[in-house]
Amino acid sequence: MRLILALIAVVIATPLAAETRVPQSQGEIALGFAPLVKEAAPAVVNIYARRIVEQRQSSPFADDPFFRDFFEGFGAPRPQVQNSLGSGVILTGDGIMVSNYHVVGGAQDIRVVLNDRREFEAEILLADQEADLAILRIHNGAGLPHLDIRDSDTVEVGELVLAIGNPFGVGQTVTSGIVSGLARSGTATGSSRGYYIQTDAPINPGNSGGALIDVNGRLIGINTRILTRSGGSNGIGFAIPATLVARFVEQAEAGNEAFLRPWAGMNGQPVDSDIAESLGLGTPRGIVISELHPVSPFLDAGIRPGDVIVAVDGQPVNTPDEMVYRMSVAGLGNRVSVARVRDGTEAQVEVALIAAPDTPPRDVRTTSRNAAIPGLELSNINPAVLAELGLPLSAEGVVVSDPGPSGPRAGLARGDILRAINDVAVTDTQSAVRLLEEASRWLALEVQRGTQRRVMRFRL
Repeated sequence: MRLILALIAVVIATPLAAETRVPQSQGEIALGFAPLVKEAAPAVVNIYARRIVEQRQSSPFADDPFFRDFFEGFGAPRPQVQNSLGSGVILTGDGIMVSNYHVVGGAQDIRVVLNDRREFEAEILLADQEADLAILRIHNGAGLPHLDIRDSDTVEVGELVLAIGNPFGVGQTVTSGIVSGLARSGTATGSSRGYYIQTDAPINPGNSGGALIDVNGRLIGINTRILTRSGGSNGIGFAIPATLVARFVEQAEAGNEAFLRPWAGMNGQPVDSDIAESLGLGTPRGIVISELHPVSPFLDAGIRPGDVIVAVDGQPVNTPDEMVYRMSVAGLGNRVSVARVRDGTEAQVEVALIAAPDTPPRDVRTTSRNAAIPGLELSNINPAVLAELGLPLSAEGVVVSDPGPSGPRAGLARGDILRAINDVAVTDTQSAVRLLEEASRWLALEVQRGTQRRVMRFRL
C-alpha cells in the first residue's frame, strides 16, 4: 500500500501537472513550491521610494545643558534626499496595491518594478502610520497580475506559508515557514501597533510590504516586522492580516486619504489571574473596562465600568489592540455582537460602530503675531480630537493642535492641554486666544501633558 501511495504522489507531481496548477496535496508540497511561486510572485513588486526632508545644521552647543535651548533650530534648513527600499503587493488588475507606511510614507516619488522588469510610477491613496499600511495606485496599470485576499480569521497555526519580497535590494526572493502564532499584539517593533500573524518564515530588511501567502497562493498577510536579537532574519516575523488590508482598500477606493477607525470611547486592560480571581472568572480572559466616555457607543449599548469584554463577533479578544482590530475589520456603520461578563454572567449586546463624533465644534484658532506665543494653533477638545491626539478620555477644554514656530521654545508640544492662562481657567479657544493676546508683562501657563500637570512662568 505504501508503494502504491508513493507512486500516486509521483504521478501527481509530474512536471506537466506542476506547470499548470499550484500544489494540491502533501506529496506535491514535499517536492517544492515552484508552481505556487510562479503563480504568486508576479503580483509582488519592488518599491523604490524617494522623499525630501528638511534638516538643520547641528548646533555647536547641542551637548551643553545650558546653551542648547538658546540655539534650538540653529542654522538654515537644508533639503536632504532619503531613499527607501521595500516591497508591495498588487491587489487588483487596475493597479491598486498595498505596502507598509514605513516604506512609502511621505514619499514624493515612488517607483514600482514588477517581476518582469516593467517599471511604473505610483501614488499614495491612503496611508496610516499607526497600522503601518499604505494603499497605492499604479499609474497606467491595466491587466496587472494580482493576488486574491483570504479571510485571515480562517488561518490556523501550523499552516505552511511563503514570504515573498525584495530583501536587501538583491531582487525578489521567497522564503518558507509556517504560521507560528495568531493574535499577536504589541510584539513587533517600530511605529506600528496592532494585531499580527506570526510566522517563522525568514523576513529581512526590504521584505517589508511583501506578501505572506498560503499554499493556494492567496494573500493572508503583509510582512511588516521581525523580532530578533541578532539583527538578522533569525527571529520571529510579523504580518498584518489581509482582512484588515481589505478594509483599507475599501476606504481608499471610497476616496478616503486617512483610515477611519470605529471609536470605542473607553479604556480597559487585559484580565490577568489576579483580576480574574477578584471578578470570579474561571480563567483569565478578556478586557476589564475601567472608563467610558459619556458618548461612547459601548456605554450606549449597556457596557459599564467593571464589565469584562471577552469576544467581538464571536472572536475572543484579550487586549485592547485586539478589540480595535476586530472593530476595524467589521467596519464603520456596521454593528458588532459583543460578549460581556458581569457578576459572573455572560451576555451579548449589540454595539454600533461609529467614528469619533466631531462635536461640539473644535473651533480651531491661531494666535496672532502680537500674542505672547504667536502662531499657536488651538482646538476645543471633543471625541474626534481625543482620538486624533491620543488624549485621556476625561480631557476637556483647549488643546495645542499645532505648536507653530514659537510653541516649542515655550516648552509646548502638540497634545498639551491648556488648563489656565495667568491663573484664569481656559474653557474654549476664543478665551484662550484672548488671554494670550492680552498678556503683557508676564505669562503663566498651567499645562497638562498626559497625566502630568505643570505651571510654566515667563517674563515678556
